[in-house]
Amino acid sequence: MTQTTAGRDLDPVTFEVLRRGFDYACERMSQVLQKASFSPIIYDMVDFSNALFDADVELIGQTANCPIHIAAMHYSARASLEEYPKETLSPGDVVVLNDPYLGGTHTPDVTLTTPLFHGETLMGFAVSRAHWTDVGQSLDTHVAGEGLRLPPGKLMTRGEINPELVSIIKNNTRTPQYIDGDIQAQLAALWACRDEIERLTNRYGLDVMREGMREVLDYTQERTRKAIEAIPDGRYEGADYMDSDGYSEEPVNVRVALEIKGDRIHVDMTGSDPQVMGPINSPLANTASAIYYSLKFFLDQNAPANAGLYRQVDFTIPEGTWLNPVWPAPTIGCTTAAASKITAAIWAAFAKAIPDRSIASTYAEGNWFNASVTDPATRETFIFADLPAGGWGGTPFNDGMNVTMDPLGNCQNLPAETAEMLFPLRYNAFEMITDSPGAGKFRGGAGVRLVVEFVGHGQISTMESSRTRAGSPGTNGGGEGRRQKQLRRKADGTVESVGGLSDSGEWLPQMLGGVQFKPGESFVFESGGGGGWGSPLERDPDSVAADVRNDLVTVQSASEVYGVVLDEHLAVDQPATDARRKELATAVRG
Repeated sequence: MTQTTAGRDLDPVTFEVLRRGFDYACERMSQVLQKASFSPIIYDMVDFSNALFDADVELIGQTANCPIHIAAMHYSARASLEEYPKETLSPGDVVVLNDPYLGGTHTPDVTLTTPLFHGETLMGFAVSRAHWTDVGQSLDTHVAGEGLRLPPGKLMTRGEINPELVSIIKNNTRTPQYIDGDIQAQLAALWACRDEIERLTNRYGLDVMREGMREVLDYTQERTRKAIEAIPDGRYEGADYMDSDGYSEEPVNVRVALEIKGDRIHVDMTGSDPQVMGPINSPLANTASAIYYSLKFFLDQNAPANAGLYRQVDFTIPEGTWLNPVWPAPTIGCTTAAASKITAAIWAAFAKAIPDRSIASTYAEGNWFNASVTDPATRETFIFADLPAGGWGGTPFNDGMNVTMDPLGNCQNLPAETAEMLFPLRYNAFEMITDSPGAGKFRGGAGVRLVVEFVGHGQISTMESSRTRAGSPGTNGGGEGRRQKQLRRKADGTVESVGGLSDSGEWLPQMLGGVQFKPGESFVFESGGGGGWGSPLERDPDSVAADVRNDLVTVQSASEVYGVVLDEHLAVDQPATDARRKELATAVRG
């Protein structure tokens, strides 16, 4: 919907204080949630997001936690308000929701919404979304098999919690010990936002606060308009794919066209594959969120992150595709499988529109896996999860980041110390993989090898992994990153593939469901490297030598890929390097 940017009434100082105050309220939410939560996936892995919305449910402020959450949260809030209209809400009311087909994304992401009042006037809404350790989810062909789905429901009424609803939630999880603590932590986050907004309102007054909310949206809209105008008009196409949905061996494709016209962008997902049997389907809220944050990277990065950006973006996402499925398609892999592919496709399209600012593909996965392990002494079963990150793509200015979470989130891996303290596991390795970065003038970032040993019987489900057929593509002549691998290391040390492409060339569906591990066996996940940017023959030879010394590149690859010959001290042999690069360049031209 096109809106006209109105004039500015606030002086610059007041505007900036309010803008920063809105973001600070969300930062306080995240600080409280992380410190008070009970689940490792929240307090250590930072898989949560918090945001402030105005009375019209427009995003005003947020914390930089999981981008895939943020632009989807207004769908959840609006679905909650359809069930509980604004005029029926009171201070202390909290609505809970996680249904993927009612504004949610996947079932573990649970969203709490509360109204913010100043006196009797509704100021806006505080919204907190956190990934709960377990809501009974599993890989299934029906969304009902993915765990407890909550339509909008009153978790709290006028400050009084609903014990019956909490009991239902605890009865549908394998980790009830976390539920009370995580609920209280999310509620505390909501109250932190309420208190900060009340302080601002007491200081500046209701009218100034409302004006500040309007102006931050208009400000971002104006900056976004100018950023889009700087991109040449045209239609630019990009594509990517999931290796499979876990049930078929066929790739699942996402196709996107960016249509730039003046100060607007239309994102057209027509041509993407139909919804699939496996659990990678992306509900509308998730796909829209992925579109918005993917565009943000190439628009005005310094503009406040709020709904002002949404005003300049239109999209077409055909219903019945895997990017806008209809009930009951399973969706548990949407946040870190589908979202990654949407981003990769949009970035590929931008590489054609603005090649001087293009970025090679990241490893493009969340690589979220869930696992259970039984303590051999007590027979107690534990649930844990991890997110082994990979390499980002090279840019026109620098190398890609090593072992960094995909653009969909700022989550972190599960620390080995936490894992071994809480669960019957041993984290035996977490190491960067040599020769995993895609080669280039600016190489990609490195992937990581994670080795998790089961002390008791265990099983693994990997819900968002791909790049096992081929690695992350480079751009502008850059090389491909190393593909991802999922392996089993047996107690005798032998290694076999459990998903993806084996060394013998056999490919198995990479979406694993309930793969069993015996005591003493290890799950080995090797994440991918980022794609390279530009020709490897243009890379500074001293940088190649430094990569070899840091075990990111082998001596053999330095010579065969980069054309850099090193002496016995791993320093550049410049005459030999000049000859080698000339030889390689001639071979390429030939």
